[in-house]
Amino acid sequence: MDLNYLAIDIGGTNVKYGIVNRAGQLIEKHSEPTQSVDLASFLQQLKVITAQYIHDVKGIGISVPGKVDHADDTIYGGGALQFLDKINLPQMLKLSIPVAVENDGKSAALSELWLGNLKGVKNGAAIVLGTGVGGGLILNGELFSGTHFQAGELSFLSYHVDLPWQKMIGTLGSAVNMIERIATEINLPDKHNGLQVFEAINRHDEKAWPLFQAYVTEIALLIHNVQSVVDLQRYVIGGGISAQPIVATEIKKAYQKLFAHRQIIANTLTPAEIMSSKFSNDANLYGAIYHLLLVINDEK
Repeated sequence: MDLNYLAIDIGGTNVKYGIVNRAGQLIEKHSEPTQSVDLASFLQQLKVITAQYIHDVKGIGISVPGKVDHADDTIYGGGALQFLDKINLPQMLKLSIPVAVENDGKSAALSELWLGNLKGVKNGAAIVLGTGVGGGLILNGELFSGTHFQAGELSFLSYHVDLPWQKMIGTLGSAVNMIERIATEINLPDKHNGLQVFEAINRHDEKAWPLFQAYVTEIALLIHNVQSVVDLQRYVIGGGISAQPIVATEIKKAYQKLFAHRQIIANTLTPAEIMSSKFSNDANLYGAIYHLLLVINDEK
């Protein structure tokens, strides 16, 4: 049997899955809407997916929203899928091959550390722009999970003392929300048509462009705040919208403006590098498998 593994990336909008081989090649990929009504329908969706590949793969790596406590791989919070709170997927799936679960932001960081734009970077981070805002920190060449496995939970950053969810980065930095706002503003019939939204952005549409600029400024401010604490070399921007080169480019420009307009920042802090992730919307698939390999083979 070839050394192939099933990767599953659970998102608030879609479940993506595919086959990754030991060399880190994604040789098959699929996507379908997440069954987000309740836990039962969601688990049935996963069981149907895994049943297709159970006899042909050596293990399964799953990227999930929410915190994963690796003492026993229980998920806490669940992000956009709150029914995942306190769920242990490996136990519930009851499969005969190894199953490893990792947080989505950390999976993205692991993919870039393994084979992407954080490979060889001692200190860096992945920021994943999707339904919420995921994050993963690489410190001293390894994934940093934190004391409680919650390092990189960027969605919960807030500038308001009463912590309204609408004012947290998970909402303000949501790529899905940004696309919906612009689609509404430019009267698109499909409020989730990212391609049409980015067509408007790329031509600097007078309605779309200011909303997009406000969005990238939020992400630039996020990077500035993280950088002030951990002083990283490089940030890679992931998520589906990172396939659009204008996203990382404009985030970088907005970040540079923070230095240009505030002399004390420019005099004190060295700006970090900002670029698109190598794997874009597929990052969590690669990262889930790298985490699996680390678990079953204790690989570095």
